[in-house]
Amino acid sequence: MSDFLFAYGTLQPGFAPAEIASAVSQLLPVGEAFVHGVLYDLGGHPGAVLDSSSQERIIGAVYQLPEDASVLAELDAYEEFDPAAPESSAYLRILHHVTLAAGGALRCWVYVYNRDPASAPVIPGGRFRRCS
Repeated sequence: MSDFLFAYGTLQPGFAPAEIASAVSQLLPVGEAFVHGVLYDLGGHPGAVLDSSSQERIIGAVYQLPEDASVLAELDAYEEFDPAAPESSAYLRILHHVTLAAGGALRCWVYVYNRDPASAPVIPGGRFRRCS
């Protein structure tokens, strides 16, 4: 069974900085999707806070991960997620149900913000374009 990633920010092709572009280029697009929650502008990149009871949506896309496990390890490092120390990680990688725009749902890895967004502005409409 393949693993899938829901990307809503700089892990999407076209937004990936040079440091992670090689790993992102190995992701196979599945389709546009969304999760319920709030997307924050953290200054150059977004942070998602999931909330299944929210009416707000975070818009992104689902990608199939390659069989090469090193790609997921590269994504973890980029997102500052340490599986051995999740409490001190900037983001957590969790499995979550994601709704596909074309219909249906998939269980995907999602990087969620692991800090208090405090006064970070909300990204209107939940779609990352470019943060300040």
